[in-house]
Amino acid sequence: MHILRVFNTNVVLARDADGGEVVLTGRGLGFQARPGQEVDPTKVIRVFRPEDGRNADNFGEMLAALAPELVHLVDRVLAPVWAELRREPSSTTVLALADHLSFAIKRIERGMDAVYPLRAEVAHLYPRELHWAENVVAAVNDELELDLPADEAIPIAMHLVNAAFDSGNLALTYRMTGVFSQVFEVIEGAFSQPLDRDSVNVARFITHLRYFFVRVHSEEQVQDHPTSFLDAIATAYPDAHRCARRVADILELRLGQPITEDEISYLTLHVARLTQAASIRKPEK
Repeated sequence: MHILRVFNTNVVLARDADGGEVVLTGRGLGFQARPGQEVDPTKVIRVFRPEDGRNADNFGEMLAALAPELVHLVDRVLAPVWAELRREPSSTTVLALADHLSFAIKRIERGMDAVYPLRAEVAHLYPRELHWAENVVAAVNDELELDLPADEAIPIAMHLVNAAFDSGNLALTYRMTGVFSQVFEVIEGAFSQPLDRDSVNVARFITHLRYFFVRVHSEEQVQDHPTSFLDAIATAYPDAHRCARRVADILELRLGQPITEDEISYLTLHVARLTQAASIRKPEK
C-alpha cells in the first residue's frame, strides 16, 4: 500500500492493493511519512474502509480528531456485536460511535446533561441493541475511568440498530423508531388493551417491521401472491385485517409510499398472532 495523505502521526490515507482508498491507524504510522511512500505494515493496527460511499478524506479527518484509545476501545467492545450479527466490522459504525462518545465525554466534563426521551421505545423495540449499548457504556466508564450516565446507551443503541440493517442513515433509524411506536399505539387502540412488549410474538413483529422498513426504503415491497391467497387471509382474520389496514394507512402517511396488498396480508398475520396470543378482546366495529 502507498500513502496518499498524512492526517497526523497515527492516521494516514492509503491506496490498497485493489486500488481502493483506506484509512490506516497505528502508532507512529504517519511520523515523517510523505505521500507516495510505501506503508510500513508492521505499524498498521487497524484498516478502516469507508462504507456507503463515504468520502475517505473526510473519514480520515474525523478519525484523526479522535483519541486513539477511544477508537480502539470502541472497536474492541463492538467485536462481540459483529460476531453475533455474523458480519464484518463496520468502519462507519466504529467511527460514528467513537465520535458520539468523544462528544459525550466533553459534555460530561462541562457539566452538560443530555435528555434522551426514547428510552421506553428503545427498550421495547431494540432490547438486543440496548444490551450491547449498555455494555459499551460500561466498558468506556471502566477503562477510561469516566462516569457516563446510563442513558448514553440510548443513542448508542440507535447506532447499532442502524448498523444491523446497513441503512447508512441514522436519521432513518430514528424515524423508523417513531413509526414503530405509532404502529403499536394503533394496534393497542384497536383492541383496547396493551400488548406484552416482552413477548416473543412482539419481538417477531418488530423484526418483521424492521425488514419491512428496509424494503420500503429500497422500493422492494413484497407483491408476489395471488389474489386468492390474500383474500383467504382477510377472510380468516377479519378483525386483524381491519387493524392491519389502519396500520398500513399510517405507514403510507409516514413513509410516503403506498403499501402493497401482500405487505398488508403479512401485517394481518402478525396482528392476528399478537392479539390471539394475548387473548385480547375483539375491537368494536
